[in-house]
Amino acid sequence: MMQACSIFRPAATKTDGPPPELSKPKPVEKQPETKEPEAKAAPFNVPAFAKEVKRNSYHVAVFAPLYLDSVFAASLEIPGRTMPRYVLPGLEFYEGVQLALDSLQGRGLQLTVQVFDNKGRTNDVATVLRTRQLDNADLIIGAVGTPEFKLLSDFAKQKEINFVSATYPNDGGVTENPFLLIANSTLRAHVEAMHDYAQRGFANKNIIILRRNTNFEAGIAGNIKAAYEKMDYDKKARLRELVWSDATTEGELSQLLLTDRPNLIIITALDEVGAKSILRKLAPQKGTYPMQVFGMPTWDAMKFKEPEFSGITMYYSSPYYNDKTDIYSKYVNDQFRKVYKARPSDMAFKGFELTWYFVNLLHQDGLYFNKDVNKPANRVFTAFNFQPVYLKEGESVPDYFENKNIYIIQKGDSADFRMNTAL
Repeated sequence: MMQACSIFRPAATKTDGPPPELSKPKPVEKQPETKEPEAKAAPFNVPAFAKEVKRNSYHVAVFAPLYLDSVFAASLEIPGRTMPRYVLPGLEFYEGVQLALDSLQGRGLQLTVQVFDNKGRTNDVATVLRTRQLDNADLIIGAVGTPEFKLLSDFAKQKEINFVSATYPNDGGVTENPFLLIANSTLRAHVEAMHDYAQRGFANKNIIILRRNTNFEAGIAGNIKAAYEKMDYDKKARLRELVWSDATTEGELSQLLLTDRPNLIIITALDEVGAKSILRKLAPQKGTYPMQVFGMPTWDAMKFKEPEFSGITMYYSSPYYNDKTDIYSKYVNDQFRKVYKARPSDMAFKGFELTWYFVNLLHQDGLYFNKDVNKPANRVFTAFNFQPVYLKEGESVPDYFENKNIYIIQKGDSADFRMNTAL
């Protein structure tokens, strides 16, 4: 209707004057180019670690040296009604694992758990792998040594699942396996931490390495020297070294000692005979030269009760420290007395802690918890500090992950004391 009316409008008359200005079209504004967001690099350059794989239920495989075939070779009765001593470490580790699993399942975690006796004739690691009993595993926790360590590590790498080595203080020659986590730190990590503590913990010091003429102890000394070269610290003292033997005299030792500062002596002997042999050579010097002796992690189990060692301050290193005053320790103590009618050993505490810690990570973050493996809120007894290890310069993928938190412990007459604070 509007269109019809417009037909009968009178035509507009022409008027003189300037032509009307035409408005110019606005130039089209150039929109900024939108760039596609760059894909984030996978954590540690491991593609699997960028995935989020969560499940309602997880399959956990546990290996412990139980020696069941040996114990029950003749009958189902325990000889003498007492477990042989060689069985106890693995058994106590398993008991700690079981206590943690019971507690986690009581909190609602859905788990399928397989426990293997890696010292059994039909349950050894090679057989378990050959019969494909681990094909559904989401996590492996193992108190294993050679050759089981390498077999499980290779399997974990192939299947891209995490393998937590609970007790073996060695990398077993493994490389290029970011799915391996070493909880019981390697000797290299121990001596690096010990050297760091000696350098930073004393303002004025004389650091001496005492080693025997063996390739093994030369390797330990080499790791200490490498830590020195790598250390960025403007107050670090140079290292002095003596290769000693039974023929080494007190006079040869005294030539390295100073009277005006602490003599920090790092002894590379892992065996008790060797450790005490060199300490007996040092003992007569303790009244003249102030000395602090740093031993290896194996010194944890050694007793230095001999009168000649009195007055020598000694330290050793450990990836674990538990003063057993926290709520978790009290819980483990109470449950062990209730369930097993016994006091828990350190192996039991380790089994409990590692199971509790890593199964919780699995539940929280899924199969690939590696990008956030150090969670303070998950701490039980130990402040774990898992770091990537690159054995060659320029590598982009870690050879493995290792717990780098090493406690320096001072040996005491009745108890040992932690010197450095937790991370």
